[in-house]
Parts: sequence; structure tokens; C-alpha cells
Amino acid sequence: MEQHELVVFTLRVLDQLQIPYALVGSMASGVYGEGRMTADIDILIDLQPEMVLPLCQAFPAAEFYVSESAAREATRFRKQFNVIHVASGNKIDFMLPSDTEWGRTQLQRRRLEQIFPASPGYVAAPEDVILSKMRYYNEGQSDKHLRDITGMIRTLGDGLDYPFLDRCADELGVEHIWKAIQERLRMDDGSSSFDVPF
Repeated sequence: MEQHELVVFTLRVLDQLQIPYALVGSMASGVYGEGRMTADIDILIDLQPEMVLPLCQAFPAAEFYVSESAAREATRFRKQFNVIHVASGNKIDFMLPSDTEWGRTQLQRRRLEQIFPASPGYVAAPEDVILSKMRYYNEGQSDKHLRDITGMIRTLGDGLDYPFLDRCADELGVEHIWKAIQERLRMDDGSSSFDVPF
């Protein structure tokens, strides 16, 4: 199963089970900005305890690896768990919203977008994708998140809600990254590699 086929299959499962979701991570930033290859498919879900078993059962054991106990733990502690397509190694990371005001309201802001031709699905709002990637960068210092963010900003421009980004970046403790990104973009002509100057 190719990665795009796994995405389409998974979103269909979530729709059928009526589990609220939003595509996040680099696949989401590719919808709004510049696409790139990504190892994992990140999906934010509002998974209630009674839906853990139906969700796990929707991925047949003959094709997929999924741990019901890991899914239950993720639901309880607002963590993440994964589903792996064994033959291809392609992986879905299911993430539970963080227990913060920003985290709890992410799914309310999701948007129905064309993820692939003839394959619509819900994607986190671009502002939420940017905020998530700043948090990832803050944790791991991986430049790929900065490239994704700047690609989105260059593509969407004034279409972004900058006051919302300012407020949430401050609340999430990534305002220093957000200010550095904006300053660098003001100085950058788009031809150089991106680097947050700390």
C-alpha cells in the first residue's frame, strides 16, 4: 500500500466511524505550502474510549500492526499511538489533542481540503500546522519544520491569521521562534536556506 493509498484508506475509516480528525504534520504543510517526502503520516483525532476497539478493528491484523493497549493509553494520557502497514512499512501516527486551550480547539478550526486529486479530507488550519511545527522545532531543532513553516508563509501570505499566531505562539512558549522566523523572512529574498538565528 503506497503512502497516499494509506492516507485515503485511513481517512475513509475515520469518516465511517465518525471520529473527528485533522491531517497535521508535514503532509498538512504540503497542502498549504511546499510538499515534500515524509516518513510518517500524522493525524490528530478526538478518540473516545468506546471507539478504540472499532478503530483498531478497522485495520485488519493480516495487513496492519496496531496495539489496542497503546491506543487506550494514548486516549487516557493524551499521547499518540501508531498503525503500521506491515508490507510497506508506511505508518500512521494518531495524535490526541493536548489538554490546553489551543489543543482542545484545533479540531474546531480544521478545514476540508483537497489532499489528493479526487480525495478531500480534513486538514488542520494552517495556523495550527505552523504552531505545531514550531513546537516540534523547539523540541528537536530539526530544520525541516522551519522549511515547512516558511513554505506555508510564502504561499499563504496575508491569508494567515497573524494576530492568532502571535497570541498562541506566546501561550505555547514558542514566541522566540515565531519572532525569529518573521524577522528572517523580512530579510530573506527566498533564495537562501532558512536558519533561525538564536
